[in-house]
Amino acid sequence: MRCSLKRSLTALLAASFLLLLLLLHGDNRQEQDPLEMELRGLALNTILLQPEGAQRILRDTAELSALHNVSYQLLAGSPAPQKKFLAVGMASVQRPRGFYLLATLQSLFSQSTEEELQEMVVVVHLADTDPGWNVRVAATIAQKFARHILLGQLLLIHAPPEFYPTLEGLKRNFNDAEERVKFRSKQNVDYAFLLAFAANLSSYYLMIEDDVWSSRSFLTAIRKALASQEGSNWATLEFSKLGYIGKLYRSSDLPRLACFLFLFYQEMPCDWLLVHFRQLLTQKDVIRFKPSLFQHMGLYSSFQGTVNRLKDEDFQVDALDIPDNPPASLYTSMSVFENYEPLKAYSSAQGYFWGKDPAAGSTFSIVFQQPAQVSRVRVRTGSVERPNDFLHAGLLELGQHRDHSWDCSSYVPVGSFKKGTLEQRGLERVLPGPVDCVRIRVTQDQSEWLIIQSIDIWTTAGI
Repeated sequence: MRCSLKRSLTALLAASFLLLLLLLHGDNRQEQDPLEMELRGLALNTILLQPEGAQRILRDTAELSALHNVSYQLLAGSPAPQKKFLAVGMASVQRPRGFYLLATLQSLFSQSTEEELQEMVVVVHLADTDPGWNVRVAATIAQKFARHILLGQLLLIHAPPEFYPTLEGLKRNFNDAEERVKFRSKQNVDYAFLLAFAANLSSYYLMIEDDVWSSRSFLTAIRKALASQEGSNWATLEFSKLGYIGKLYRSSDLPRLACFLFLFYQEMPCDWLLVHFRQLLTQKDVIRFKPSLFQHMGLYSSFQGTVNRLKDEDFQVDALDIPDNPPASLYTSMSVFENYEPLKAYSSAQGYFWGKDPAAGSTFSIVFQQPAQVSRVRVRTGSVERPNDFLHAGLLELGQHRDHSWDCSSYVPVGSFKKGTLEQRGLERVLPGPVDCVRIRVTQDQSEWLIIQSIDIWTTAGI
């Protein structure tokens, strides 16, 4: 009996692991959900006499069927017959203090052009446990945003509570208080139902919260960012550094992400689960674009009304003001601290360049793969955490006539740094003709190290 039980448990765990792999790496281009097909063939309820842990795995896996069988309440609007380019999704519940949903919707719509709105649909999951609150908020939104509802640009949905898994007796991972665990676990399921609903609405899905400001023409900025990633095997693109604000997914990945959140809903907060999902889909590094397109506006958290002053210092209102940053190789004469490589100051990779002991004559060079007509350059040095590690004195130089090495044979100074920052426009008039190199040159010794937070370059082709 002991051996039989051991073999049964081993088989069960192997099947569960196989199911998770199929969930995360299955062919997402099939018309039919591969997870649903796998669940049909497992006959999980035929396995008997399993230990408590295995029974919990069986129960949680079986509950995934709720994602396929849920009967959503459509509180306002109706899905468009044709897929849009972008769906913007958020879940909203009643807050003890503050109410930001209307301002968030107003920002999304007012910061978009009519052409952009035609390519977008906003989906709000009103997920409060009080049905009266959901109905009242839906009525208010329907009155204020009637035009967008009629044009198929706004949908309000609700997943009834009978489709939710248990929210009592949850695991208290990280020693969180019981109420916090219950809140974040329900939040994971709220988003799981939202993602499942939105899977067929658009080509791409943007996750935000119900208390954010949007940049102007954020959809166009996202389209431009997608073009820069063409051909890459990304799982998540990020347009904000905060929580799960501004996370972009392919809609074809949404069924798997919904199941992932549902399966592990009680394990950890949603933003942590999103990191694990990205890594399981083999995207090791964060791909985040600057400036950020979304800013946290809320002062009070949706959990117990606690004060939340989080802000994204990379946010800019004008989303179209995105640099071109032509493909290039980066070099520096300074010693690099740990893994703070030069590329992090120039690319969408998370982080920044951090160089040791900058001295007069130290350089940081950007060498284009192809000559470019540079019109504008902006450089930011230093950081909030290390405010003294900025460039105290330096020049920006443009170079031409690249030789056989990684450098240019001649440079022209076009601007000097003031308090660690520099922005020069109209550079196409200063140095006619294509540019091969852009160089930052330190002009005096400094005892502090040097952080280069970002280097943004615009070309005439991108204007």
